[in-house]
Amino acid sequence: MRIALYEPEIAGNVGAVMRLGACLGVAVDLIEPLGFAWDDRRVRRTAMDYIDHVSVTRHADFAAFRSTVAPPRLVLFTTKSERSSYDFAFRPDDVLLFGKESAGVPADIAAMCDARLRLPIRAAVRSMNLATATALALGEALRQTGGLPG
Repeated sequence: MRIALYEPEIAGNVGAVMRLGACLGVAVDLIEPLGFAWDDRRVRRTAMDYIDHVSVTRHADFAAFRSTVAPPRLVLFTTKSERSSYDFAFRPDDVLLFGKESAGVPADIAAMCDARLRLPIRAAVRSMNLATATALALGEALRQTGGLPG
């Protein structure tokens, strides 16, 4: 299983997702352009020393990501879906894709995904923080597939 972030804009979110990947043994793919300088201190500050325990791959764009990472299934998490992530059967080799904080992914990218899922939240709020959403989605996917460590 892998986490892929499409054009993430906030260094702190990327750092938190990298830390999550380190803790749960999941690689992280970053699909550029990033909304911050990669050498930004905030990434390392949020990821802390966990940054050395996660495999991170940067891709120049979505096409480069798709050519390098050929997942059996690309599972998009989006507020534009009605299908709950808790009613979906994950597989151990799924790639969980999350869009940029301000706009998600474009429609053409969403159309290339094998599944589009939503994390259930109250109707009165728009969306969750990217790192929080990633943690919830990854936790459920790993729980279903028996991939949670120790």
